[in-house]
Amino acid sequence: MHSLTERSPVPLRTPPGGQAATFALTALAPASWGTTYVVTTHLLPPGHPLFAGLMRALPAGLLALAITRVLPRGDWWWKAAVLGVLNIGGMPLLFLAAGRLPGGVAATLGAAQPLLVAGLALAVLRDRPTVRGLTWGVIGVIGVGLVVLGPQARLDAVGVLAGLGHTATMAGGVVLTKRWGRPAEAGPLTLAGWQLTVGGLLLLPLTLTFEGVPQRIDAGAVGGYLWLGSMGGLIAYTLWFRGIGKLPLGASAPLVLLSPLVATVIGIALGESLNPLQTLGFALALAALLAAQLNTPNQIRGGRNR
Repeated sequence: MHSLTERSPVPLRTPPGGQAATFALTALAPASWGTTYVVTTHLLPPGHPLFAGLMRALPAGLLALAITRVLPRGDWWWKAAVLGVLNIGGMPLLFLAAGRLPGGVAATLGAAQPLLVAGLALAVLRDRPTVRGLTWGVIGVIGVGLVVLGPQARLDAVGVLAGLGHTATMAGGVVLTKRWGRPAEAGPLTLAGWQLTVGGLLLLPLTLTFEGVPQRIDAGAVGGYLWLGSMGGLIAYTLWFRGIGKLPLGASAPLVLLSPLVATVIGIALGESLNPLQTLGFALALAALLAAQLNTPNQIRGGRNR
């Protein structure tokens, strides 16, 4: 395994016609994260959010390091650590929310991420959000809320705070990933491997100290951990970091709306149904997601190594 020298940042220009493909690949990440809620509630042992986060992060991160054999160098040691804490280290908060709230309710909290990203982008990147972008961001949150929130929604204070905490850390990770970009020789898989490993190493002592290993891990749980670590972990984060580097923040941040929408579709497949108000909300959320992809500039700012 060799260390990485810092060079000029990776070119961040998406070729003509390539943004649609980049958008589609990036969308797979939040779509896969939408399965986290059903996997957590139906397959994983209850009461072990730290262990779930550990199993999602550390094996995938070590696998990525073994494949790429590239280590950070210079200030990328601390940058990778910060990004790993923000993007991966807060993962147990997601599992905690998923365990204490209905899947759709937990996923809805993540719909606030585009608005948080817009605020952080203004503070960190001096990237002023447009009125149009903020409007569609609010519409997206309202739409998702109409789908999953209602008089039957069970709101647990700890679950709500955990879900909002995970949303905030991910928003910070998105903005700093855009600000710092990645070293020229570090591909998206390398960047994902660094962060998954950092997050996993952070969670390891916490898991052993406060939770330990579940007493019983059956075949369903093994399958759940494998899914979360592969499609929901290594593959999803590789596609996500690749997309953040290529797409404008205004196009990539709203993609997180796919997570609650996928969770809703899974609920329908399991026998749930949508009333007219929920159907309207679903349509509004989809409209907000698609509107964010229209009229976005092909060349983006940010992504410099500093």
